[in-house]
Amino acid sequence: MIAFVQGPVAALAPDTAVLEVGGVGMAVQCTPGTLAALRVGENARLATSLVVREDSLTLYGFADDDERQVFELLQTASGVGPRLAQAMLAVHSPDGLRRAVAAGDEKALTAVPGIGKKGAQKLLLELKDRLGEPVGGPRAPAAPAPSGPPDWREQLMTALTGLGYAPREAEEAIATIAPQAESVAADGTPVPVPRLLRAALQTLNRAR
Repeated sequence: MIAFVQGPVAALAPDTAVLEVGGVGMAVQCTPGTLAALRVGENARLATSLVVREDSLTLYGFADDDERQVFELLQTASGVGPRLAQAMLAVHSPDGLRRAVAAGDEKALTAVPGIGKKGAQKLLLELKDRLGEPVGGPRAPAAPAPSGPPDWREQLMTALTGLGYAPREAEEAIATIAPQAESVAADGTPVPVPRLLRAALQTLNRAR
């Protein structure tokens, strides 16, 4: 098992980061929030989980070991593969999922693209004794997310459309959370793209 990869970020795509490890480019599937914290040319460390299929080997990357552990635990539920588990972590933090499962919050799970009401009910039953209790407060991102190109609007648009939302839906969500981002930027503080992504996803869920 490849527990983590570390090295300069060679390339970024809507759902993939390529890290140079010992002269080899390792393609790692990541959530939009994790990708938003990476910069080409900067060093990064991602916890990883290798998913083996008959016709493929896919490496999934995470901001930390807790996120990776939850990714693997989610897949112990029937009907949850790596793609859906990753989508759940794109919408909710590990502790957010733990709180949702502990509270029996169907709405939180149906906010994930691909999970309907019946699926959410089933997942709540299966995951109830598997995820455990929340472990703490907000986690640090895999790498600092400085302001500058690409700007936060572009990063959010790429992340939201990568999750399957229409450009118009993404634009409306970004417009809703824009005052929050601009308030942070006005103080000269780097815009927290992963946090803004979660706020945008919550806005999209309320609009359904």
